[in-house]
Amino acid sequence: MDIAAWLRGLDLAIYEKTFRDNAIDAEVLPELTDQDLEKLGVLLGHRKKLRKAIAALGSPTSGASATPAPLPPGPLLDHAERRQLTALFCDLVGSTALTSRLDPEDMREVMAAYHRCVAKTVQPFGGFVARYVGDGALVYFGYPEAREDAAEQAIRAALELVGAVRAIQVDARVPMQARVGIASGVVVMGDLLAFAEVRERHAVGETLNLAARLQAVADPDCVVIADSTRKLVGNLFDCRDLGPIELKGIPEPVQAWQVLRPSAIESRFEALHPTALTPMVDRVEEMELILGQWQRAKRGAGQVVLLAGEPGIGKSRIAVNLLERVQHEPHIPLRYFCSPGRSNSALYPIISQIERAAGFEHEDSVGVREAKFDALASRIATPTADRAVIADLLSLPSAGDIRLGFPQQRKQRTQETLLRELDRLARAKPVLMTFEDLHWADPTSVEVLGRMI
Repeated sequence: MDIAAWLRGLDLAIYEKTFRDNAIDAEVLPELTDQDLEKLGVLLGHRKKLRKAIAALGSPTSGASATPAPLPPGPLLDHAERRQLTALFCDLVGSTALTSRLDPEDMREVMAAYHRCVAKTVQPFGGFVARYVGDGALVYFGYPEAREDAAEQAIRAALELVGAVRAIQVDARVPMQARVGIASGVVVMGDLLAFAEVRERHAVGETLNLAARLQAVADPDCVVIADSTRKLVGNLFDCRDLGPIELKGIPEPVQAWQVLRPSAIESRFEALHPTALTPMVDRVEEMELILGQWQRAKRGAGQVVLLAGEPGIGKSRIAVNLLERVQHEPHIPLRYFCSPGRSNSALYPIISQIERAAGFEHEDSVGVREAKFDALASRIATPTADRAVIADLLSLPSAGDIRLGFPQQRKQRTQETLLRELDRLARAKPVLMTFEDLHWADPTSVEVLGRMI
């Protein structure tokens, strides 16, 4: 049985080298478990597809069909399509030095660990590993399913990937480092070639070449993006302008940016609309309804308004307009922002709101954060016991040896503390709370919001 041809018949040719390097032949193939495939760096969807195909090999009716028939010769472009794609190209820095220091078998283990690291890191952000090219990896965002936030998720995955590669322990004398290039644009995606049993399905276009070239000019542990990607993410990230760069094979200089970190801008809507907003058109009924509820709340009867609808119809714009309309009235605004990459991070929008209220900066030391939190707690007269619970929530040392009990007890006490804080604020002034992108909220935050209501 030709394992390589079998994989190509399943559209899984990207794992040919992995199977070959790990000596997986027709005898070993039926013994593979899901855990084995995961160790090899096979993505979840591909693992399910492989397990189903392996099971079919052992069925009595499979017979000769276990090995797919060769495809008809000639170009195969029938299923190609044009689509928007964000491409990420990641390269392992210093692999040549590692090769000279390590035994070939040890180097194979290093590359396998690196490939697993790439697959494991990009998958939660919607990344699709298209192929590995030596010590490089090409990842698609916005494929196979189109995503509105593909460019954003590609950058978040890249920042995470740089740290994940650095954490791989190999040789203390040669640190593991990666550099990443990202570009966005229109590509042609589909069956590129089919001669005999050889079949390739991937994207074609300048976007992929641009991502690879940008990776080549990036410094170790750095992420460089094209201007096309920068325009899609707005001010969601702090970037350093690298100016126009001459890239091999590209006729004109390309504007490039180095991504430093996620920005401190509170609202995704404001980050993606950095210029002044145009006046809001219509929405008179909606605004009158919300403002009416706000007046009732100021008189002591708490109110809840849910804005729901398709993406892009103006929900965030209404929320911004509400804040503008009431900005001169005595009140306490509390803004919470949920993130697509943090839907499994407990209390992420609430923790972020407290950090912004305290004025935390990315560069702040632990001591500076302690001082800022103490100043915030003093301003709103937070009792000592509640300060310790919130400090623990913010992972600050001032929490001390506070004993919050078992996880369920800890969760209960934290929620009660947050409710008391809200009650203290509401007794001082009317509180206007806005939760944006609630569909991305983690379950614990939703539970806290329900208790608040």
